[in-house]
Amino acid sequence: MGFLKIPGLGRVHYHEYGSGDKPMLAFHGYGMTGRQFHVLKDSILTKYHVYGFDHFFHGESALEGWTEKQILEGMPKTMVKHYLQEWFKVYGEQKISLMAYSIGAKLALILLEEFPEWIEEIILMAPDGLSVYKGFDFLTNKPIGRYFFRIATKSKWLTPSLLKTLKRWRFIDDSLYNIAYNEIDTEKKRLDVYYTLNLIRRLQPDTGKIIKLIDQYSIKCTIIFGKDDKLFPKSAAQSFTDQLTKAEIHEVQLGHWLVVPALDEYLLDLSE
Repeated sequence: MGFLKIPGLGRVHYHEYGSGDKPMLAFHGYGMTGRQFHVLKDSILTKYHVYGFDHFFHGESALEGWTEKQILEGMPKTMVKHYLQEWFKVYGEQKISLMAYSIGAKLALILLEEFPEWIEEIILMAPDGLSVYKGFDFLTNKPIGRYFFRIATKSKWLTPSLLKTLKRWRFIDDSLYNIAYNEIDTEKKRLDVYYTLNLIRRLQPDTGKIIKLIDQYSIKCTIIFGKDDKLFPKSAAQSFTDQLTKAEIHEVQLGHWLVVPALDEYLLDLSE
């Protein structure tokens, strides 16, 4: 494990694991850390040496010198490229692979967009960033949604009530409800959600450009969706996946909570 000093951002903590020799930069989902992918021990981790980054407001990564106003304005997309630039300073310029789950996919996709010549493979699981998720867009980009999000963050009862309403309207299922509820039961956790989603709200990959780059640079692309995922389902990304000519698209019998031992078994079976 170690830290990268990202110009204009702060100290980004990363975990190292995996018995393979191919370097892979990995970006986890909300509420996890860069260690999230350790469960893929028999499939991914036998082939790759993973550098799993903690998001800000997660693990040991820390913004430095940022005011709340700056956080709410969002991290400029151009800053994402510094992750790989700083990693190269430590480990040298070389071909790498990328792996990401859920909101972490935005960072991986932007790195592919910025450095296609260095990317050998990308593996995305229940990815955010392939389409605009209306719920997050409302809460972080629409004036009334941003106001409501701030009020809900300060309230002990409003956020749980909102989750119950979303569950009742079937915007989220039982598993997503349980995951989300465990992330908003204290004021600090609610603030971490609030700051995280606002910090990444401007990180929207250029999917049209990415489709062309994947073909142009022959980047191996694997995208995995959960059949019961209500947050980032396969159907929401279909306009993107339909334009990929050589990608492997999988839909497994899981929900949004995708990075689990069952996925390790599935990926292992694919490689045999």
